Amino acid sequence: MWFWWFMLVCDLLIPVLMIMFGKVMWKHPPGKINGMIGYRTTRSMKNMDTWRFAHNYCGRLWWKTGWAILIPSFLLHIPFYYTSDNMVGVLGCILCMVQGIALLVPVFFTERALKKNFPY
Repeated sequence: MWFWWFMLVCDLLIPVLMIMFGKVMWKHPPGKINGMIGYRTTRSMKNMDTWRFAHNYCGRLWWKTGWAILIPSFLLHIPFYYTSDNMVGVLGCILCMVQGIALLVPVFFTERALKKNFPY
């Protein structure tokens, strides 16, 4: 049963981090454009307007997506409590891949919004 608890914690890391970092990006973006911290793409680093917009937009998407995948990730683990460690491991691996995709999808939406709002 310890492995089930371990995998549950591991599988909840991505949604929790998305919620936390989404809120930080949304409410407290980096003050200056830099190459170290923040949403760093060529389009977002063009000027301060695109920088702020990208952090606001992507931060909100990460926050919403994090909440949207947190609860199903938790609920998906419950039926597997008494199953074998191998089954829990496979579930955790699949869930981490799906969460990884959910982590990257907001980047594509943010880039599309940047292109639409800042066509230059």
